[in-house]
Amino acid sequence: GVTSMEPFLKKFFPRVYRKMKEDTNISNYCNFDSQLLTTFTSSLYIAGLIASLFASSVTRAFGRKASILVGGTAFLAGSALGGAAFNIYMLIFGRVLLGVGIGFANQSVPLYLSEMAPPKNRGAFNIGFQVSVGIGVLSDNLLNYGTEKINGGWGWRISLAMAAAPASILTIADVQAELDDLIRASSISKTSNHPFKKIIERKYRPQFVMAIPIPFF
Repeated sequence: GVTSMEPFLKKFFPRVYRKMKEDTNISNYCNFDSQLLTTFTSSLYIAGLIASLFASSVTRAFGRKASILVGGTAFLAGSALGGAAFNIYMLIFGRVLLGVGIGFANQSVPLYLSEMAPPKNRGAFNIGFQVSVGIGVLSDNLLNYGTEKINGGWGWRISLAMAAAPASILTIADVQAELDDLIRASSISKTSNHPFKKIIERKYRPQFVMAIPIPFF
């Protein structure tokens, strides 16, 4: 959302800003034709993809709490860097940290929900996770809409820094009951050898097969 804010573009992507101002009739696909801007945007998703490859190993070796804390801490650091950024390097590095947070949180939180939910409610709990992601996206857009109107051109800082709000809940909330659940689930999971081999066993094949085409399509 901040990439549409003029003060943000003027500070970090002046060439895109000038191009946008010079020809108001040109398509945005041409205005935003910048490798640097694309790097800023896509760095979160690339970092999230790479982090997710390591997240499961961290979760298995050190437990769910460790993964959730890594995700929350990365979110906090990324939002702080983004909100305080004064050059493109801080901006992109902050975005990478947000991607790391997404990679770890998207791996550990649904796993935790699946393990803790009563079997009959497991699907609802995980759909609730996806609904929460959707609510987060909506909240982001409303936040961007509001901060864009702040006089002085610093609204984008609030927009980027506000990722710290949900990250704080994830990282520093006092959740002893959930922690006890995490410890118990982690202990149980360590009794399973070669979990990735198990998932391709014949008895799990229907679930394994369906888990691929559903998100694909």
